[in-house]
Amino acid sequence: MSVNYDVIIAGCGAAGLYAALNLPENLNILILCKRELSLCNSMLAQGGIAGVYNSPSDNIQYHQNDTLIAGSFKNNVDAVHTLVSEAAQDLENIIKLGVDFDKNPDGTYHRTLEGGHSHHRIFHKADATGKEITTTLLGNVQKLPNVKIMDNTFMCDAKKTSTGYSVFLKDSDNNYTTANCHFLILATGGIGRVYQFTTNSAIATGDGITFAYEMGAKIKNLSYVQFHPTAFNNRATRECFLISEAVRGEGAYLLNCHKERFMQNYDERLELAPRDVVSHAIVLESRKQNSTDFYLDISYKDSEFLKNRFPMIYKNLLEQGYDMTKEPVPIFPCQHYLMGGIDVDSNSETTLPNLYACGECSHTGVHGSNRLASNSLLEALVFSRRAAQNIASKLDSVPADFEEAEFDAHIGSENIPAGIRTETRKIMQNSYFVIPDKAAAAEGVKRIEEIRNDLLSGKYEVTADYVLAKSIVTVAYIILNEVIQ
Repeated sequence: MSVNYDVIIAGCGAAGLYAALNLPENLNILILCKRELSLCNSMLAQGGIAGVYNSPSDNIQYHQNDTLIAGSFKNNVDAVHTLVSEAAQDLENIIKLGVDFDKNPDGTYHRTLEGGHSHHRIFHKADATGKEITTTLLGNVQKLPNVKIMDNTFMCDAKKTSTGYSVFLKDSDNNYTTANCHFLILATGGIGRVYQFTTNSAIATGDGITFAYEMGAKIKNLSYVQFHPTAFNNRATRECFLISEAVRGEGAYLLNCHKERFMQNYDERLELAPRDVVSHAIVLESRKQNSTDFYLDISYKDSEFLKNRFPMIYKNLLEQGYDMTKEPVPIFPCQHYLMGGIDVDSNSETTLPNLYACGECSHTGVHGSNRLASNSLLEALVFSRRAAQNIASKLDSVPADFEEAEFDAHIGSENIPAGIRTETRKIMQNSYFVIPDKAAAAEGVKRIEEIRNDLLSGKYEVTADYVLAKSIVTVAYIILNEVIQ
C-alpha cells in the first residue's frame, strides 16, 4: 500500500510544526511522529528563545557577536546574520499564534540572561518555554485541514525517486506503508541516545541524519557535540534532567567537591561563560580534585523568587530529594545538543534537491562549534520557515505524478543481536565526552564499523529496534571518523 503527499515532514517538534504552518494551505502534508506527540526535544527546552524584538537596549549586532564568540568563530556568518535579523518576525508570529511569554508588571516582556549573552534577550515562559512554544504550534497545526499527523509511526527508510522521495513507514499496529512526496523535510531532532547519559528525550537517535547520509546528502561537523555543564547528576538514569542555563543567569554558583567556587581559575566570565567552556572547566577540575562531585548553588536567593522563576526545576529537584532554595544540587556535564548535522543552505535545502533539514538534525552553521544558549528554538523557527518559503517558490516546477520506491522489511528474518545500542553508547562515552580521547576513538570506530556492516548486511528484520540501532551506530561511526581525522 502507498499514499502520496506534496510534502512529508519527519518530526513533530518546533521545526517540523512551524514548517507546516508556513507551507501553502493548498498542499497535502503528512507529519510523522515516531512516538507520542508530546515526546520531542523541543518540549524539553527550558531556558527560552533568544532574539532582539522590541528591545531598545539591544541590537542584532550584539546578538550576532555573542553567537560568534560562543561558537569560537567557526560559525557561518551569513547564517548567523539571517538568524538574528529574522528573529523578530518569528517571535512576533508565534506570539500571534498564541505563545504566552512571561511579562513584567508593566506589561512588557520579561527577558532573562544566560551564559554567553551580553544582554537580557531571552524570552521565556517560566522554565518551560519549549513546552509552551511546541504545544501552541501543535494546537495550530491540528486545526489545519490539509495536514495529517501520524504518531507512533516509525520511519524505517527513505529513498530518492525521480519525482521526489519515498519513505517506508511502520505504524503502531506493525503495518508497513510506503508514502511518496515531492518534498521531504527532515526535522528529526538530535542524537542524544548515542551517549550513555543525555538530556535528550528517547526519540533523539539521529534517524534523519542516518537517512540523509544513506541517500548521499552531505553531513557536516557531526563531531560538534555540545555537553551541557549542569545536568542533574543522580548517577542512575540515562536521561538526565537538565538544570537550565537560566539558573546561572540568575546568579547560581558552581561548586566543586569541597563546595568551593572554581570557575575563577578557568575563565573570567565565571559561571556565565559559554557551555563548552564551563563543561571543560568542570572536567579539568574533576581531574584536579579526583572527584566527580559538583554542585550548583542558588540557595542564597529569595526562596519565593526561585519557586516562581523555576517552578518545573524546583518541582523536579524536590522529587529527587533536593530543595534548590535551601541547598546545592548535584550536577555534572552530559550530552545535550548537536551543532553539526545534515548540511543545508540558507533555505534549509540539503545537497539533494527538494530534501530539506531543519532544527537540530541540520547543519546551518549558525552555532559554530558551540551553541549559544537559547538559540536552538530560534534556529528551528527561522530556518523551517525559510524551508517552507523555498518549497512554495518551487511548486510550479514539480511533476504531476509520484514514483514509488521499493523497500524490503525482511519479514521473517532474525532480530538484531542484543546489546548493540548499549555497546555503542559505552564506546562513545569513553572516547568522546567533553575532551576527546583520540586513541580510544580510533579503537572504538573499528568496532562500530564492524557492527554497522553487520546491520547493513540485510539479514535482519526491519523492526523499530533495528532502525534505532542502525541510526545510533551510523551516527557514532560518522562522529568517530571525524574525531580521528
